[in-house]
Amino acid sequence: MNDSEMQRLQEKAGVLIEALPYIQQFNRRIIVVKYGGSAMTSDELRENVIKDVTLLKLVGFKPIIVHGGGKEISSWVSKVGMKSEFINGLRVTDADTMEIAEMVLNKVNKDLVRYVESLGVRAVGVSGKDGGLLKVKKKYSDGQDIGFVGEITEVDPKILFDLLEKDFLPVVAPTGLDSDYNTFNINADDAACAIAKAVNAEKLAFLTDIEGLYKDINDRSSFISRITADEAEELLNSGYIGGGMIPKLGNCIDAVRNGVNNVHILDGRILHCLLLEVFTNKGIGTVMVK
Repeated sequence: MNDSEMQRLQEKAGVLIEALPYIQQFNRRIIVVKYGGSAMTSDELRENVIKDVTLLKLVGFKPIIVHGGGKEISSWVSKVGMKSEFINGLRVTDADTMEIAEMVLNKVNKDLVRYVESLGVRAVGVSGKDGGLLKVKKKYSDGQDIGFVGEITEVDPKILFDLLEKDFLPVVAPTGLDSDYNTFNINADDAACAIAKAVNAEKLAFLTDIEGLYKDINDRSSFISRITADEAEELLNSGYIGGGMIPKLGNCIDAVRNGVNNVHILDGRILHCLLLEVFTNKGIGTVMVK
């Protein structure tokens, strides 16, 4: 073995040693991974995200995946000749759209289960309807009726605790039931945040289409690697944050203030972003702490 080969092997060993304290610190802790965005549309990214989550499971974490499916739902809505409509970033969901959304989410859910199982980890796919996991009421957007879109009113995490106790990896589709047992679509960010709070997760990781938070999105040098909930609220009120990041950042703040120790905003387009964030000293995204 020549010197360069030996150096490469030693660098690999160094990576493992760097990960060791994090593996020890978070052993048997729950991490909720909200999986969505572009990371769902690329086969390579999807496979690597699942590999990351599976590795977390195998080294002692208790991961829970909460997935979206917005882009695929929009694709299927177009395929059947319907038009997607959004109000304030929320999909207007009539009865026909709800039927398509549930079909797509169930397909995505079972595909993710298949990926996890193929890597030797037992997984179970559930929706928020199963075991009364997510109870909702009808959600309005600035007073406008947007159909079968649900606002979470209660989380009963028993089914998740039962699955974790039996060493399964839960994969959750964001649908829920109201008090009359009607099915509602739920924003996946909202579902992940509510579930993370209910299970007292150590970490909540959002896989997004951005690198993390910036004090000024037009200034790439203003990237924020670490922020407190109070600082994040100031940033939210500053006017620099816009678009889809407003509700996402609000969810992060809410989670940190209600039992979740750390919330991570990661670029899901980067291969192995979860492992780089969790198991390295510097990380690659933005972490929000209490």
